[in-house]
Amino acid sequence: MRQFIRAVCAILILVSVSACSLPRGAAIQTEITKEATSENPSFQVVQVTRENIPNIQSWPATGPGRHYNWINRTAAPSSSVIRTGDRINLTIWDSQPNSLITGLEQKSVEMRGIEVDPSGAIFVPYVDEVFVRGLTPATARARIQERLEPVVPSAQVQLTLQHGQDNSVDLVSGVAKPGTYPMPSRDYTILSLISAGGGISHTLRNPVVRLIRGGSTYEITAEELLASASKNTVLRGNDKIVVEEDKRSFTALGASGKESLIYFPKERVSALEAVSLMGGLADTRADPKGVLVLREYGRKQVSRTGKGPEHEQVVFTMDLTSADGLFAARKFDINPGDTVLATESPITSVRTVFGLIGSMLGLSAQVNNL
Repeated sequence: MRQFIRAVCAILILVSVSACSLPRGAAIQTEITKEATSENPSFQVVQVTRENIPNIQSWPATGPGRHYNWINRTAAPSSSVIRTGDRINLTIWDSQPNSLITGLEQKSVEMRGIEVDPSGAIFVPYVDEVFVRGLTPATARARIQERLEPVVPSAQVQLTLQHGQDNSVDLVSGVAKPGTYPMPSRDYTILSLISAGGGISHTLRNPVVRLIRGGSTYEITAEELLASASKNTVLRGNDKIVVEEDKRSFTALGASGKESLIYFPKERVSALEAVSLMGGLADTRADPKGVLVLREYGRKQVSRTGKGPEHEQVVFTMDLTSADGLFAARKFDINPGDTVLATESPITSVRTVFGLIGSMLGLSAQVNNL
């Protein structure tokens, strides 16, 4: 029995000295932050408070974020214009019995699918090429009829337009019916196109709308696009619209309800909301005084003036047991690529030690009863 008691005491001393080596699901806060007090720390530790939040908010952004730029709506004519690649359908009426256009007992002749060539012209019999690119359908009809008058004075022309690629836009993804859509007018807006495509999918998380025009790309959140009439930009031929969900994320680790990659459910996520998205802090394990956010800055973002991070790697610490810490955590924004760590409470190690001792004492009692 004496040997057993000595063994228990030895274990107690050993565990008390090196409690950090006990099986745990997360680090203790001091294990991570202790290097910051060394003579040449390799990272910076910042305690987040209401007082320093304004300064932290002015620090450079990190992670694969988005830089929104968008084209505001400008007024445009409601009529469409003819573009290269469009197809024109002509119906030419002529009641003259000896008409050059119509045959016997014919009142009209149809010419369908006449493509506007790269020079902007179409071929019409007896008048050769007629340049129509950039004209409205009504103006093009009048021009063709004017060119026919010297040959067929009594001719009347009807014209309909089939839009080609230069007069169409592509709705690529994020809607019920993606595809290529013709532009019925020069005042065709992005919301009209999205509506024609069946609307933005409700399954997308914090959807983002991207407009690709030529060699430029423009982005806006769907929420902002739907909220402001001035953002309902007018489309141009060959525009491509992509609607996709937010791909920004942060990593959740430690003594929380969830350890995984968590995607941003909305444009801004505070540290307090991040803890909620992580499933909260584990009641029996987590240290509410030790919620850490690990963030990496670029080398050019480091500043020694106090207006930015002093090291490329920064650990932000938050105390969620005080009003000051809670209010500060509500204003502290999580950046894409951050790691949010819920540290383990030191008390957990003590409980483990007493649990081990209790198990041994229970075993001792069983031995004595033998």
